[in-house]
Amino acid sequence: MNKTIIITGSGVIGAYLSLELLKKKYKVIVTSRYKKKSYRNYNFLKISKKVKFIKLNILNKKNIEKVIDNYRPSKIFYFSGQSSLTKSVKFKKLTYESNFLGAKNFLEVLKKKRSKIKFFKANSGYIFSPQKGKIDLSSKFSESKNPYIESQIKAYKIIKKFRSKGVNSYSIIFLQIESPLRNKDFFIKKVCLNAKREKNIEVGNIKTIRDYSWAPEIAKGIYYFSKIDPRDIILSSGKGISGKKILEVAYRKIKNRSKNYYKINKKFLRKNEIKVLVGSNKNSEILKKKFNWSLKTYGAKIVSKMYKSI
Repeated sequence: MNKTIIITGSGVIGAYLSLELLKKKYKVIVTSRYKKKSYRNYNFLKISKKVKFIKLNILNKKNIEKVIDNYRPSKIFYFSGQSSLTKSVKFKKLTYESNFLGAKNFLEVLKKKRSKIKFFKANSGYIFSPQKGKIDLSSKFSESKNPYIESQIKAYKIIKKFRSKGVNSYSIIFLQIESPLRNKDFFIKKVCLNAKREKNIEVGNIKTIRDYSWAPEIAKGIYYFSKIDPRDIILSSGKGISGKKILEVAYRKIKNRSKNYYKINKKFLRKNEIKVLVGSNKNSEILKKKFNWSLKTYGAKIVSKMYKSI
């Protein structure tokens, strides 16, 4: 059995997946646009010396083909991509290239080589339009004109197209994934940091409800998902928690907290923000049946884990 894996991008999910794969004795190759002196996420997990980092231009098919020929992986996890909804408006070209065009190039190379390599593309629950706050694989696509969402819808469609042509291609739909590696500007980490410092906080809309998962558990789910036949999947808890509840859970840990520990600041409010976005966990039940895997950390437990870990 070939135990070489390629992960494109050096982000949070890829780092936790690398840790999981190393435990399973896989050889992990991590690619990035630029060769760096240090990889923060991998340093934090103390696995920098256990993986091989290489430079890869995802827009160059010859470069992609050379890397595949050199390392002969059994699986490729495409976790590259500019993933900020807000930043995508400013960086439209980068968002399109990293989320769609790079993935398309990989698929075309694999099709040309008639390769049996499994190809996994990370995607987002924001590509779907929720019905009564929930999304599943039968949901209609979002009509948002946000560049990130548009690029990911195109990527989702092309994964299906190449699967129909015989490429072992998969889409993994994520919602919010939390860990200590999260940027301090992301809501749960921002709240927990301020609570731990016993500082008041300015926030936006705290009535929205989102589906949060814990990164190490998600990494295990990805590993098990990679063992089954090509398909799409939503990896989510199926449980939602509001911004207000997140604040309450974090600040409840302070004995002498202020009564007015948060303040709404209009600059953090988003136009046309979806009120409730929770993923269905129905189609991931196959992982429960085959591998006894399911997400056990969600909602208030996520907040408590983050608070303890930072």
